[in-house]
Amino acid sequence: MTVKYQSQKIAQYFYTFAVILFLVQVVVGIIAAIQFIRPDIFILNFNTIRTLHINALVVWLLAGLMGATYYVVPEESETEVWSLPLAKLQFWATVGAITLVVLGYIWMGLDPQANSTVMGTQLLNEGREYIEAPRWADALIVVSVLLFLFNMFMTMWKTKKWTGIQGVLLFGLLFLALMYLPGMFYSKNMIKDQFWWWWVIHLWVEGSWEVIAGALLAFMLMKTIGAKREVLEKWMYIEVGLVLFTGILGTGHHYYFIGTPKYWHWIGGFFSSLEPVPLLLMVWDAFRTTREARNVTNKPGLFYTVAHAIFNFVGAGLWGIIHTLPQVNQWTHGTQITTAHGHLAFYGAYVLLVISMIYVTLPAIRGVKDYNPARAYLAFWWMTISMVFIVLTITGAGMVQVYMERLMGLDYVAVKTTYNLWFWILRAIFGVGFLIGVSIFVYDFFMLGKEPAPALRTEEQKA
Repeated sequence: MTVKYQSQKIAQYFYTFAVILFLVQVVVGIIAAIQFIRPDIFILNFNTIRTLHINALVVWLLAGLMGATYYVVPEESETEVWSLPLAKLQFWATVGAITLVVLGYIWMGLDPQANSTVMGTQLLNEGREYIEAPRWADALIVVSVLLFLFNMFMTMWKTKKWTGIQGVLLFGLLFLALMYLPGMFYSKNMIKDQFWWWWVIHLWVEGSWEVIAGALLAFMLMKTIGAKREVLEKWMYIEVGLVLFTGILGTGHHYYFIGTPKYWHWIGGFFSSLEPVPLLLMVWDAFRTTREARNVTNKPGLFYTVAHAIFNFVGAGLWGIIHTLPQVNQWTHGTQITTAHGHLAFYGAYVLLVISMIYVTLPAIRGVKDYNPARAYLAFWWMTISMVFIVLTITGAGMVQVYMERLMGLDYVAVKTTYNLWFWILRAIFGVGFLIGVSIFVYDFFMLGKEPAPALRTEEQKA
């Protein structure tokens, strides 16, 4: 198993950066979980650690999706990447910009006064939740994404060979880039600012990223079991169309209580309740396709691909719909139920998606025909079981919050420190379990293809 085009190996650069950031994200996440119990346990405060945790998640997933795109587009276009030097420049520019941003967050955490105002903007942190990156970093990110999109478009243009998979994939990435722009300006009116801010937050994770996921799911099913392109692309169009139809107007479920007109209650509630439909279709498509498979060429890759489809539906779909209607959300808004949904949704929809693409494409990048899949399966079960218990734990904490705070009127701090203490302890314990799974995956990533094949076959026989 080898790559068809040598320039596809640039994907490994992005995968490596993503995997390292994944490990960092989980480590700082555990620190944040412990800080819920002992706030003064670490030199950086909870707000700084939380910022690092969430931003690391977003960046490593984006890096992984870029790597996947650098692999998929040349294969679909049947040509080398238009400019490999440009791809390498874009990679190192991205790494450099992200490193500077992270150092800025840490510097501000140690010395809040360092976040001075320069040319009307904050130097280290703009303070807008989830998109805290300063304006100079925004500019560098935009340049990086534009270079990436230009390189991919020129690769497709070089042969003028268009396929549904690469078309939907590039559309999703272009949509993603456009939806970053509303986060680059702000209004002194808090209602208007929140209105546009949600265009970035919601239309990334429940819009453009789901479009990308639909394209990559089709590609992975085609590669792992040889499914027919025509059938996969037909269902991909249906899934992506429904994602956009429900997801765009589903943004309304973030407008319930920010001061927007009440018609958003109806729009947000109705379309949000439909958002699980395309996710359920993805699950059905994955099972339908695999049931008809007779020649599985990559069992770990297929295993993670199907798991991604299932947990995308469970995390983003089911755990979202239980509190998306305005009649329910008025009680659950801002509680740990939202946190539980976020954790399971990101794990199922995007963490497993990027890991799936790594296991589908990395053997070919490294020229590996046969390898021991035991660590891939072990990492999955450690991560998944731990994540399920993390989500159940913080869902329980959210239910306690709803009853104690919203119905009985108790103080937030009293509920957090007294009634929910054991939930925080259990979350930290299960977080360590998740870290074990991630560590196994990271080790497997760096070792895959570097162990002698005969020994691997012997281990498989013993297993």
